[in-house]
Amino acid sequence: METAEAVRARGVTKCFGDVVALDGIDLDVAPGQIHGLVGPNGAGKTTLLGLLLGLAVADSGSLDILGTPMGRALTAPDGVAGFVDGPGLYPWLTARQNLAALASLRGRDGRTADIDDVLAQVGLTDVADDRTRGFSLGMRQRLGLAAALLTRPRLLVLDEPSNGLDPAGKRHVHQVLTRLAQDGTGVVLSSHRMDDVESLCSEVTILATGRVVFSGPLGKLAAENRELDYRLRTSNPEAARRLADDTAGIRTAGDGAAPHDTEALVVRALVPALDELVVRLVREGVAVRELTPVVSPLEAAFLELTDQQETRR
Repeated sequence: METAEAVRARGVTKCFGDVVALDGIDLDVAPGQIHGLVGPNGAGKTTLLGLLLGLAVADSGSLDILGTPMGRALTAPDGVAGFVDGPGLYPWLTARQNLAALASLRGRDGRTADIDDVLAQVGLTDVADDRTRGFSLGMRQRLGLAAALLTRPRLLVLDEPSNGLDPAGKRHVHQVLTRLAQDGTGVVLSSHRMDDVESLCSEVTILATGRVVFSGPLGKLAAENRELDYRLRTSNPEAARRLADDTAGIRTAGDGAAPHDTEALVVRALVPALDELVVRLVREGVAVRELTPVVSPLEAAFLELTDQQETRR
């Protein structure tokens, strides 16, 4: 039997008065997939996440969550957990007490063993008995994730889950999300952090002015489709510049990010031309020490696609 998609949206529209927040949105999220949702402020990301969590209903279109069509009732779909605009916590309760209270509100028994387990997963065991009023933003984000994990969701919906996290906290969150996906849970997360999206997500949807301007695998946003600036650092900067100037499809965009970085050269090219430059460098005996995009392919596509959408308005 074929497993139902975690999310299937077709032509979803949502308005608030005269403001069109979502305009004919299509979205597919498979079980076990971490799907990134990105877009500028006001693009409709929060509205879409709210629909997935049952916090709002669409004006038109169809939305199936875990194989079940969403009706008109403002109820969280069974098997779905997460948060929008940060988790709702009781500041006068400890982390452990918060989880027990939230489990009770959802009609579940917050067993001590389960609470201890999810606190350990998000790296909050040491502060389990501290009141959350003293928690940092990142700690509250992790506790919100722990609360969602208590329900053993089949679809996890998260709004800026890395917001306020230090490197250790981010590692915990990434490990949890990766493990959930490996176990078959679908994950939808919004983020302004392109590096998080690129490291976690297999697919991404880019929204602009309430519309989908791209949706699909990250590979489709690869540099083969557009020119990017790359920072090139070699063992022989003069030879590298000469070869770059002599290679078809390569444009020298400037020097390195720092004026004193005399070994760095920024070149603009499509991937095939860049490959040819690397081959020529190797033939000349020039060692390539660094070759990285100045702006990631996802960020470049984000800026290009959202700018195009704004121009059409």
